[in-house]
Amino acid sequence: MAYLVLARKWRPQNFDDLIGQEHVSQTLTNAIRSGRIHHAFLFTGARGVGKTSAARILAKALNCEEGLSESPCNHCPSCKEITSGQGLDVVEIDGASNTGVDDVRELRENIRYLPSRSRFKIFIIDEVHMLSTSAFNALLKTLEEPPQHAKFIFATTEPHKIPLTILSRCQRFDFRKIPSNKVSERLRFIANEEQLQISQESLALVSRQSEGSMRDALSTLDQVIAFCGDQVDDNAVQSLLGMVDRRLLLDTLEAILQRDSRRVLELIRRVDQLGLSLRRYAQDIIELFRALVVCKVVSDPSDLLDVVGDELNELKALAGAVNLDDLQRSVTLLLKAQSDLAASPHPQLTLEMILVRLTTLAPTLELGKLISRLESLEKRIANETGRGTLNKARVQQGLDQQSSAALSGGDPPAKKPEAPVATFDKKGWQGLVEQVKEKRPMLGSVLEHGRPIKLEPPHIEIGYPEGSFMIGQIQEVETLEVLEGLASVYFDHPITLRIVTVDTEQSNSTPLSLAETRQAQETDRARRLKEDATNHPALKAVQEVFGGEIKQIIPIDKGFV
Repeated sequence: MAYLVLARKWRPQNFDDLIGQEHVSQTLTNAIRSGRIHHAFLFTGARGVGKTSAARILAKALNCEEGLSESPCNHCPSCKEITSGQGLDVVEIDGASNTGVDDVRELRENIRYLPSRSRFKIFIIDEVHMLSTSAFNALLKTLEEPPQHAKFIFATTEPHKIPLTILSRCQRFDFRKIPSNKVSERLRFIANEEQLQISQESLALVSRQSEGSMRDALSTLDQVIAFCGDQVDDNAVQSLLGMVDRRLLLDTLEAILQRDSRRVLELIRRVDQLGLSLRRYAQDIIELFRALVVCKVVSDPSDLLDVVGDELNELKALAGAVNLDDLQRSVTLLLKAQSDLAASPHPQLTLEMILVRLTTLAPTLELGKLISRLESLEKRIANETGRGTLNKARVQQGLDQQSSAALSGGDPPAKKPEAPVATFDKKGWQGLVEQVKEKRPMLGSVLEHGRPIKLEPPHIEIGYPEGSFMIGQIQEVETLEVLEGLASVYFDHPITLRIVTVDTEQSNSTPLSLAETRQAQETDRARRLKEDATNHPALKAVQEVFGGEIKQIIPIDKGFV
């Protein structure tokens, strides 16, 4: 007896066998149970996901001799004929081979006759998108007014090529790619039935190779059995499929994240020595980086990834030690490298350079942490600048006194008496700030944010919050010299400035800066304006009539004080 390949031997025979297409099975089952059966169906989806199998199951359900049922018996002559593809009243047509208008005309002639012994005459057209425009036009009239005994089931992988006039007359079902875990479960069932000794890891490799196609998975499993026999070795499966060992891939991922360039190069050399595909190796690394991103952003990634058990736990651990922005940058570079790898005359060198680059990428910093570091650096520089200026002045004063004493042969000269304060009473802090703003606007803006701690010319003491931007600006040596010069001109006497730090939250004894005073006045003005507006009789009357609340108060009298 001729060998029957697994894809045909284990072809779905009822709706429950349609793995991964539960939405299609449920809809068709309900339609059959309720008797609301459309005259034309369109099954779309990738190859090997069950479109033609679903069409045969539907045909058996409609023509089963035991009665119209969502669960065909698969034992009556009608079911057996449809299963073998020899049904008298179920016509299967290959759209790729019968593309002309004459083929459709023949179909239209055939459809006029009643079924020989079944309820319906069913026409299954596979790859229907291959029909010519003339053939579609010839089919359109039949779909518009089909006979009661006829049903059409179209299958295609490219529904966009079907005219809209045909699509609008069909009930469409989109078949999805089958998840790898469901493919693995089905393969495990079939392997047990076939008494095949194969590990779950090898079945996972086969399902991953199929890319969501059950037919491709069964064909690959057939190939594995032909190569290995009933005792399947994991290494043999990897060698047969040209796939990279998962341990090798995880080691590469770990080496990249640990920034171990030497280890990465050794792993690439090993892949090359084993004769494995470098492009497949790069593609698998991209999939692992995607898995890391999923583990990073999803609390339970098991439903989104084709990995289980220890491998999933290892990926979670690796994802926890890396930044999400770094992962996204790595994926972007790997995707570009994959296209470069296809066109490169030196694929190994290309792959080595991109993976080494990944190991040497500088890690990204979160914006909040970066700002915090900049603020800390600003405070430290400001403090160091202030202390340096003060120490420099003290050292210079000491050197001057020592030089004077050495030249005179005696003690340092006595300190000259300060000028009386009374001579400066007519000139105050606000006038000084206005004078400086007139001469140096930027410096004046800095000065109006300072608190006049001590205003006793020739000594003036100005306070700023510790670590603020303003204190860093005014403590620069050149800025102090310019400001002392302007103050000396204003007071008509040499002035010495001293910059100190103040605690604006705890200290209420120091006078406010001009900027703080202006802000306080604006706040008080806004408060009084709000009180006047909310207490106005006209506004209260409006609220009583219409209800509502006050959202915003806009002053129209700029002279209000």
